[in-house]
Amino acid sequence: MPQTLRLRRRYFRNIERAGAQILARLVVAFTVAMTVAMAGVVGGVWRRIMPLLALVLVVVQDAPATAHELNPAVARISQEATTGRILVAIEVNLEALLAGIGPEHDDTDQSPDAVIYDRYRGFAPGDLAAEFAGISGRFVADVRLDVDGARAALEVMDLSVPPVGDMAEPRVTTILLAAPGSGENVRLGWAREYGNLVVRAEAGAAQFAQMVTGGSQSPEIALARPEQGFWAALIAYIGVGFEHIIPLGADHILFVVGLFLLSTRMRPLLWQVTAFTLAHTVTLALGMLGILRIPAEIVEPIIAASIVYVAVENILSPTMTRWRPAIVFGFGLLHGLGFAGVLTAFGIPQAQFAAGLIGFNIGVELGQLAVIAVCFAVVGYWFGSKPWYRAVVIIPGSLAVALIAFYWVLERTVL
Repeated sequence: MPQTLRLRRRYFRNIERAGAQILARLVVAFTVAMTVAMAGVVGGVWRRIMPLLALVLVVVQDAPATAHELNPAVARISQEATTGRILVAIEVNLEALLAGIGPEHDDTDQSPDAVIYDRYRGFAPGDLAAEFAGISGRFVADVRLDVDGARAALEVMDLSVPPVGDMAEPRVTTILLAAPGSGENVRLGWAREYGNLVVRAEAGAAQFAQMVTGGSQSPEIALARPEQGFWAALIAYIGVGFEHIIPLGADHILFVVGLFLLSTRMRPLLWQVTAFTLAHTVTLALGMLGILRIPAEIVEPIIAASIVYVAVENILSPTMTRWRPAIVFGFGLLHGLGFAGVLTAFGIPQAQFAAGLIGFNIGVELGQLAVIAVCFAVVGYWFGSKPWYRAVVIIPGSLAVALIAFYWVLERTVL
């Protein structure tokens, strides 16, 4: 890559990061204001605790954020034209793999082995490759490639480790595996401890992409024409969308819980859910088409702050205000960008773009409806008509939601 192009990209990355930091401070200021508002409404010990939490936000807002988000690894299957040998290139966060940080964590700092990860992150490519050599045998044994119904013997052909680069960004290493011989149909998977794996294959215009959970394998892929039909792709992406809400989307779950807590009556809930659905559908499509892209460093803190706002408004207002659907619509636009970030990392083959986008959105909606159904079954159906419901369920529940989201704002901006 020419030096001028590298400098230009670095320049724009720095501008992007600076913008994210400025917006993060605005998010902090917003959350402080909401916290102080809560302190004025709630009583007792919370009246003293909430301003202290706001002070903590102000004091630590210049602390560095070093956590790296853990995204699924991507495996690209191909076949050499001359030999017919099958190649599997796995793009993975090798530092997390070496440190034993698994899918139970959203980012590296949540793991007790975060210090080990940070040490590996500073290793030069050769040093990191030497560390991988010590576990390469176990890693290869944990990857399963079936060729025409029989398990293939894999071997490491190459390891491509990028330079250390910007320590604030995760590093993606490519592990190239090869299976001797040739074949026509393959299935791929790896051990449960490594988490989800995005399996991709393409041959000419034909493309295949599917998320495979750890411990399972992909469906059979025809190497000569690796593609999915519309309905197969639709069903696969419904699963991806649902899984992004339940169990992976804790922040989206909490936002929906916040919407539910405003009122058990159907009309306010339908207004809010409809506004939220329309909004995130728009930005999900724009994000996937590449028309609108906003860095996760900006989107994720504001998503957390949106949960704080919704919960605080539940406490301040006993009924749905005129502006509530419009605000929920605005927050839905942000959540849609979060969904787009996940789906972009997963990838949708061009031939299955419509099926993937529709399926993912359906999966998200089913996940949200499942959250609402559980909330209604647990508290709404039994206690929604009780005169004490607001005092015993809505206000304490909304306060709990706000405090959890308050911590997420901290975690995503200053911790």
